[in-house]
Amino acid sequence: MSALASFRHDIPSSIVVFLIAIPLSLGIAAASGAPLLSGLIAAVVGGIVAGALSGAPLQVSGPAAGLTGIVAGTIAEFGFAGTAAIVTVAGLLQILLGITRLGRAALALSPTVVHGMLAGIGLVIALSQVHVALGGEPQSSAWANLRDLPGRVADHHSGSVLLGALTMTLLLLWSRLVKTTLLPATLVAVVVATVVATAVGADVERVDLPADPLSALILPRWPDSPLWEVVPAVVTIALVASVESLLSAVAVDRMHHGPRANLDRELIAQGAANAVSGTLGGLPVTGVIVRSSANVAAGARTRASAILHGLWIAGFVMAGSVLLEMIPMAALAAVLVVVGLRLVSLAQIRTYARHRELPIYVITAVGVAATDLLIGVGLGMATAVFFMLRRLARCDIQVTEPKSGTWLVSITGTLAFVACGRLTRRLATLPPGQHVALELHLDYLDHGAYETIRDWQASYTRAGGTVQVSEVHGSWFHRAGTDGLGTGKRPVRCPAQGSVRYELPPPRSTPIP
Repeated sequence: MSALASFRHDIPSSIVVFLIAIPLSLGIAAASGAPLLSGLIAAVVGGIVAGALSGAPLQVSGPAAGLTGIVAGTIAEFGFAGTAAIVTVAGLLQILLGITRLGRAALALSPTVVHGMLAGIGLVIALSQVHVALGGEPQSSAWANLRDLPGRVADHHSGSVLLGALTMTLLLLWSRLVKTTLLPATLVAVVVATVVATAVGADVERVDLPADPLSALILPRWPDSPLWEVVPAVVTIALVASVESLLSAVAVDRMHHGPRANLDRELIAQGAANAVSGTLGGLPVTGVIVRSSANVAAGARTRASAILHGLWIAGFVMAGSVLLEMIPMAALAAVLVVVGLRLVSLAQIRTYARHRELPIYVITAVGVAATDLLIGVGLGMATAVFFMLRRLARCDIQVTEPKSGTWLVSITGTLAFVACGRLTRRLATLPPGQHVALELHLDYLDHGAYETIRDWQASYTRAGGTVQVSEVHGSWFHRAGTDGLGTGKRPVRCPAQGSVRYELPPPRSTPIP
C-alpha cells in the first residue's frame, strides 16, 4: 500500500484517538493529584515522541490509568516538580534497559500478576473517583474510600451526581447501541454531560486550565530527599511503565497483520517519551491498550496516526482550552470509574480460574488495593512461585490391585523429596510377600526420592517380596543408580513397551548409601 493511501487511513484514525485521549488524559491527571495540563503534555509527548520512535508502529502512548496510584503517591511524597524529575530519570533508565536489550526480560513477569496488578489499580481508581462523581473528595487509601462510601452515597448530593450517573450510563450503553468507531463512547459521554451542565447552568466544579499553557509548565526539580527514598520511585515508575507498554505492544500485535513489534526499540521509545514528558512537566507515558485498540479498529496503517493524534491534542490545548474548561470534573471522574472497573476483567478472571491461577490474580489485586503496588506485586510473585513449585513437585501415585498376581504401582510426574512422605504411605499399603511392578513415568527424580524407593525396596524384599522397576519415560532411576547413588544393574530394554526395566539387587544388611 502506498504512503498516500496509508495516510488516508491514518488521518481519520488519529482523529478518533485524539477524541478519546483528551478526556482520558484530563481524568488521569485529576485522579493522580497532578495539574490537569500535565496529563495533556504526556498525551502530546506520547503521541509525537513515542509514536515517531516506536518499535510498535500502531501502538498509541500517553498517560495511563495503571500508573495513577503510583504517581499519586509519588506526588504526595516529593511534590509535582520532584515527580517530574523522577519521571525524567525513569525515562533514561528505560532507554538504558532498551539499549542493553533487557526489554523482553520485563515480559518474564507472570501475566497473572500483571493483570492482577492492573485490577488492583483499577479498584483503587474506581473507589477514589466514585467519591468525586458523588460530589465529594477522595480519601487517602482504598480502604478509607470503601469505608466512607456508604456515607457518601447517603449524603446530600449536588448536580455532580446526576452528571456522573449520566456519563457512566452513556459509557456503558453507547458501544452497544452505536456500532461505529468515529464516535467513541468516552467523547460522547463527556460532551453530553458538558452540554447538559451548561444548559441547566449547573454549579459544579469544572476543568481549570491555565490561560497561557506554555508559561504554566512546571519544570522538574530534583527532590530534596535522601537518594534511598528517590531511587525506589524511579525504578517503580520505570518498571511498571515498561511492563505495561510491552504487554500492550504484544496485545496490539494480535490485532493486526502488519509488522511485528520490536520490543527493545519500543522500550527505548517509551524511555525517550518519559524523559521528554518529565522535562516538560508531564505525567509518565506508557503504551495504552485503550487508545491503541481504538487506533487499530479505526483503520490505522502506520505510525503517522499516533504522531498526528499528538499534534491534534497540542493544537487543541493551545486554541481550544475554553471548550475544555466547560467539562465538569464529575464527568471525568465517572469516565475513570468505568475505566478502573474495566481493568478488573471478567474474561481474565474466568481464564485464570480455568487454569487454576485465580488465587495469584486475587492476591495480587487485593494486595495492591489494600497496601501498595510493590507489596501487592511482591505477594503476587510469591504466590506465583509457590504455585509453580507446587506444580513442578506434583506427582500422581496409583496402586492397582493384582489381576495376574502382580501389584502395579504407577508414579507419574515429578518425584521430589517433598512427595516422599506421601510415597512412603502409599507403598506401606502394599501387602508383604507380593510381586510388585513399579512403573515410573517421571519428568524428574531427585536423590531423596531415589533413596526412598531403594529403602522401601530393601525392606520389602527382606520381608519376602520382589520388586521390578520399569521406566517408561526418561531414565532418572537408572542414572541415579549408575552415578553412585545406588547399585543398580545394567538396564534391560523392553521393546514391547519402549521402557527400561531394572532387576534390583537383593537387599543388603548395611544401609544404602
